Amino acid sequence: MRALTWHGKHDVRMETVPDPELLNPRDAIIKITSTAICGSDLHLYDAYIPTLQKGDILGHEFMGEVVDVGPKSTLKKGQRVVVPFTISCGSCFHCSKQQFSACDNGNPAENQDLGMELYGEPMSGLFGYTHLTGGYPGGQAEYVRVPFSDVGPIVIPDGMPDDDVLFLSDILPTGWMAAENAQIEPGDTVAVWGCGPVGLFAVQSAFKMGAHRVIAIDHFPHRLELAKKFGALTVNYEQTDTYEALMELTGGIGPDAVIDAVGLEAHGFFADNVVDQIKASTFLGTDRPHALRQAIVACRKGGRVSIPGVYGGFVDKFPAGAMMEKGLQIRTGQTHVQKYLPQLLEMIGKGELDTTFLISHRLPLEQAPQGYKMFKDEQDSCTKVVLKPGMVAA
Repeated sequence: MRALTWHGKHDVRMETVPDPELLNPRDAIIKITSTAICGSDLHLYDAYIPTLQKGDILGHEFMGEVVDVGPKSTLKKGQRVVVPFTISCGSCFHCSKQQFSACDNGNPAENQDLGMELYGEPMSGLFGYTHLTGGYPGGQAEYVRVPFSDVGPIVIPDGMPDDDVLFLSDILPTGWMAAENAQIEPGDTVAVWGCGPVGLFAVQSAFKMGAHRVIAIDHFPHRLELAKKFGALTVNYEQTDTYEALMELTGGIGPDAVIDAVGLEAHGFFADNVVDQIKASTFLGTDRPHALRQAIVACRKGGRVSIPGVYGGFVDKFPAGAMMEKGLQIRTGQTHVQKYLPQLLEMIGKGELDTTFLISHRLPLEQAPQGYKMFKDEQDSCTKVVLKPGMVAA
């Protein structure tokens, strides 16, 4: 089959690789009909996340048709399914609490030692996201093997187009969980750093959960315009001091809840961010947490901090004093996708959530390398790239 493989920083290639096979009774093989490039994939493209190996297949946002199943799979051939990016067994301690992204069994034992060293616990299994998370081949391919297929995939009703439901695989439930972690109450003002796909879904979700005002912060004009379509106020951090703008909009109190949808590769010409970039380039540091620092400092006393943005290593100059003295609550983590799928699928079916507004480009799978470069270099106009196996280039 054809698949997108990683070979180094900014070096991804379409190659012919062996077809996946059933390995366990609960496995299924999915023929991919749609797959997307995620902002988290850019961390791999930029070589920020360790333990990728040359030839690894990327991609964790995908859906398709079931073409083969193991004897203990609950799926049937011919069904259309969306597959969560988290690989979860459904029966361990964490899965029993619906903490699916903390599953103890999704990451094979041979890949758990590094996670133990870095984080004190092994990471859960994720598709197409390094050997730190299991080394599973991803879904930017023609076919993929899905472990624990009786737990993860959700069957899509006939008549619902791929574009409507593809983002159930990751970014829609991630934005929803980000808003849920912010513990939004009626009348709240919520500030969202980053108007990429997750940030925009967090904006939409915050309003659905009763936020009175949502303030979206970014520097890309088109992405800020998308946030405005959902009713958000916007702050362009290249034109306005973000902290001062937030204080003015909240009467000097600060937002009730803040959401960092940026993560470890924050942009902007700020003193702390420049230092972070120098440290990262000289291997004296890892993450660039400018947005997280800013969010904590801006949040009101007694407020809530939600962090869906991906962080992978160590954070320098973390404002622990502001966090403690203001009595902030912080919630974060990879998304418990399976927990949210039935509710979000129902909302999409009723037209209560807009999912297709993000898609700016649809490309054949064979053009995935060009899609990565475009998503990296043209972030204002390129909001989301969907790849279609078998699609003929225009």
